[in-house]
Amino acid sequence: MDFRLTEEEKMLQATARDFAKRELEPVASGVDEAEEFAMDSFRKMAELGFTGLAISPEYGGSGGNIISLVIVMEEIAKACASTCDILDAHVSLCARPIFLYGTEEQRRRFLPSLTQGEKIGAFAITEAEAGSDISAVKTTATRDGDSYVVNGSKLFITNGPVCDIAVVFANMPALGPRGMTAFIVEANTPGFSRGVQYRKLGMHGATNAELIFDNVRVPASNRLGDEGRGMRICLATLDEGRLGIAAQSVGIGQAVLERAISYSKERKQFGYPIGQNQAIEWMLVDIATKIEAARLLTYQAAFLYDEGVRISKEAAMAKLYASEACMDTAMKGIQIFGGYGYMMDSPMQRYFRDAKLTQIYEGTSEVQRMVIARALLS
Repeated sequence: MDFRLTEEEKMLQATARDFAKRELEPVASGVDEAEEFAMDSFRKMAELGFTGLAISPEYGGSGGNIISLVIVMEEIAKACASTCDILDAHVSLCARPIFLYGTEEQRRRFLPSLTQGEKIGAFAITEAEAGSDISAVKTTATRDGDSYVVNGSKLFITNGPVCDIAVVFANMPALGPRGMTAFIVEANTPGFSRGVQYRKLGMHGATNAELIFDNVRVPASNRLGDEGRGMRICLATLDEGRLGIAAQSVGIGQAVLERAISYSKERKQFGYPIGQNQAIEWMLVDIATKIEAARLLTYQAAFLYDEGVRISKEAAMAKLYASEACMDTAMKGIQIFGGYGYMMDSPMQRYFRDAKLTQIYEGTSEVQRMVIARALLS
């Protein structure tokens, strides 16, 4: 098994790393403080083709595979986790399902504007009574001639305040308990509106909103996949999206590690750098080991996906381990920085706040354990 990146992947990694260091890291604190959608960062990612990764050039994309997307997301998250969150929702959760499950007409109609960053994508499944249990969605879609009438609301939708296109999941009552169906909904459709814009603990630059559907008439040509196939599309999309969150977790953890190492060399107490204390050394060792293990789990799952293997278990393992390693790393990072790490002008507090969300969205750690357990016991 070859764990080395190809020359093309190394070039992509170097490009993403340079971009993140030059364009994202200097503004990450400001993006966090503004609590507004990081539009400038999104536009700059589009200019480099990152918004079209893993989408065929035939539809305006940049090509590449899921490993390419994971490589870029890690580097973006290392500089600004919010910007990585935006990219994950836009590409993995919106553009990719259209690419994978859409008709040729849908691909040609929707993908070029998404891949070029002219329009912003979102993924809408979560509801007030449907968080971990996505089968409990109450949003409905009723067939009416050559259209579907959609009613309901979705909560906590990443990119929700600014999205132009959303992949939306609704139940068709006429189909019974297996009626979940996916739709491509355009934000300029009459009856579509945005409700509450949420304030979050972290990831402030990736804004979230409630999406409201009041007799929204969606053309049948905008149905994504067959009627009643929405659950399969949703679960497969979340498998892929979890790789993005795993990569995001690795990126945050790597940022913590690098800053903690630098600080441990510079900060002196009792006459010598704190990095010479075994207590600090061992925390750095634990951080480095966990982040490397998380990276390997993530890359392995991405490799298997690109080989055509179903990765529900592997994606859940990568997301579970990487997110929990990220949170542990963020706590250790603050401990190494001591009082300085607890101050709001330290990047450590931002890493800590951002890290927590990785254990919650796109399936909590508890949901990941459920997925893994079912795979082991099946």
